[in-house]
Amino acid sequence: MDETVRDVDAFGPVLATDGTPEGSNGAGPPDGHGGDGAPVGGSGAGDGDGATRMSSLAVGIDVGGTGVKAAIVDLATGALVSPRVREKTPLPSTPEAVADTIAHIIERIEASGHDTQGLPAGAGLPGVVKDGWLRTAANIDKSWLVTRAEDVLERHLSRHVLIVNDADAAGLAEMRYGAGVGHSGVVLMLTIGTGIGSALFVDGRLVPNTELGHLEFHRRDAETLVSGAARERRKLGWKQWAGEFDAYLDRVYRYFSPDLMILGGGVSKETKRYIQYLTPRGPLEVARLLNAAGIVGAALAAAEAQGYRPPESAGVREVVAAG
Repeated sequence: MDETVRDVDAFGPVLATDGTPEGSNGAGPPDGHGGDGAPVGGSGAGDGDGATRMSSLAVGIDVGGTGVKAAIVDLATGALVSPRVREKTPLPSTPEAVADTIAHIIERIEASGHDTQGLPAGAGLPGVVKDGWLRTAANIDKSWLVTRAEDVLERHLSRHVLIVNDADAAGLAEMRYGAGVGHSGVVLMLTIGTGIGSALFVDGRLVPNTELGHLEFHRRDAETLVSGAARERRKLGWKQWAGEFDAYLDRVYRYFSPDLMILGGGVSKETKRYIQYLTPRGPLEVARLLNAAGIVGAALAAAEAQGYRPPESAGVREVVAAG
């Protein structure tokens, strides 16, 4: 279905498991969606001349605590137009090791027949991002704090790579192509996976680096108790976990009173197991792009930093139904 897409200025004045590719030629499964729930298209705008290709395609990279994944994104629709390739996050997850992993993933995308040369490239990283540096590192090796991330990635990938907070990237994607389309006021997205990330928008503009997963909750960092990884580590059933997560959501609502809250990240694929136990104070939606949002948003941020703006008629061609 088509939806009107509201232009979200990504940064405004801030500016700015197995490693198997999902698909072999850029086409998704018969239902038209990738294995992570993200819409997958064919070559789309990439089939035109060089100028068209440059204006609509970008590389998105999502670095998480357990996995690193990347794909080429058609920014006109938010669709993935290459296989989404995933590899495990290296241990230790040092800048050099992660950059090597990303370089290998890009090589695999290109080996599948998709050229990434000359395309804008963005990477979502788990931490506060300032001027090309990662200033916090909760779920990644602390050595990132003493190394300028963009310099390391540029050296290993032989191209400039814009870095952005990983949850902010996911939020940008949902505001442009997913559950946040058309919503004004205060919109808050939470990504629940290895940790808990957050992306806060006020009238469509991002307030970067909110990091609400680190709110104090029962005298602990919230994500150490109610992230997806914490649920598994603590061996909690979905109902028990949802009860604790609901208390965390209540605190977030009291702080920010969002007009819309969006739940994304790895647990967004398991919505039916827990959403009936939540008692939100306001509208709550599940991310449409699921855990592919980070890839799409990182690509979007990189392209917009280079001046890309979507056509007035840009919209979502295919959207995964919530839940």
